[in-house]
Amino acid sequence: MLTEPIKPVAIRTQKRLAEVAWFNDLCGGDTQYLGVLDNERRSNYNHCRNIMLTAEQMGFGNILLPTSYLVGQEVIPFAGVMGPQTSTINMLTAIRTGEIFPTMLARHITTLDHILKGRLTINIINSDLPGLKESSEMRYKRCAETIEILKQAWTEESIDFEGEIYQVKLNTTDPVKPYQQNGGPLLYFGGISEGSKEVCAKYCDVFLMWPEPEESIYSTMQDMSSRAAKYGRLIDFGLRIHVIVRSTEEEARAYAKTIMSKFDPERFNLKDRTQDHKSLGVLRQDEFRAKSTDDYLELFLWGGIGRARSGCGAALVGTPEQILVKMNRYMDMGIRAFILSGYPLIEECEQFGRHVLPHLPTMKLSVLQNRTPAIEPVTPLTTAVLR
Repeated sequence: MLTEPIKPVAIRTQKRLAEVAWFNDLCGGDTQYLGVLDNERRSNYNHCRNIMLTAEQMGFGNILLPTSYLVGQEVIPFAGVMGPQTSTINMLTAIRTGEIFPTMLARHITTLDHILKGRLTINIINSDLPGLKESSEMRYKRCAETIEILKQAWTEESIDFEGEIYQVKLNTTDPVKPYQQNGGPLLYFGGISEGSKEVCAKYCDVFLMWPEPEESIYSTMQDMSSRAAKYGRLIDFGLRIHVIVRSTEEEARAYAKTIMSKFDPERFNLKDRTQDHKSLGVLRQDEFRAKSTDDYLELFLWGGIGRARSGCGAALVGTPEQILVKMNRYMDMGIRAFILSGYPLIEECEQFGRHVLPHLPTMKLSVLQNRTPAIEPVTPLTTAVLR
């Protein structure tokens, strides 16, 4: 763990507050026991709807809607149908660049942004398109060009873009004006490859990290803060991590063993089905776990989940007080957004929502950074004069 005192890196959000989000099961995998397909918690509309409504009821400010080619719900239509059913929670919608032509993607996002009345944030995904294998250079270039077109669509009166992949000229952006102001929805982005880091440093607002020992997280934050500074920018940092909170440390550690008690990688491993299971971020988590003792990467940080699932592979494990200490350390480093989850998703959402969330200083980044307007803005889909 980092030695005291912890000095925060340069970040955009100076106030010591955190956006605390939950995770929705749009890609499958919610279960009582990791490595076991759970027929009672399959990724259908009703289950995903119940997760979101629970997270809103418990007071979470945002919820991640992930994307992958697995049995489950597609992000944009699911977010659209949940808009009228929710009133306070933001939706962090994962968008894989390349699936939708950029100007029409801007229109999809604008429509959704109006339905949600500004409760929209975007998780930019740079992975391979399902069924297609491309070079990383191609993906980074397409991702960067997509973001540049989105930014023109949301902030300019016309689009004039000449890239290697996309060439777009439109004399009006009226069809793609978002509900949110001052740049449109915030862009969250994750990935530790050189190309991913540069895309985020140059274009995005929140750099998302997976759980690693504090020294590694802090080093990544210092690196990303310096990269953003090269472009004259400040970014914020987010941590995607699981949580297991119980009244005693012994109970929490015992529950960690319980959810892994039926895991048999020779029989079935959901991790192998995902598109990111060989990503640099997953492989680095595997390396940290290989050096750990009983899968604990450091105090209160358990990496056993990474044996059974891809992506985020570790959990904070402990009492409410212990988890608060750990989260406050992350905030001292400069982390301003947490995306949490636990197994099963609804039950663990309630546990964290009751025992930890009320004791954290929370906010929404989209509100704090003046993206979500306090009153209805004038746009072509609200009250602007049509032309």
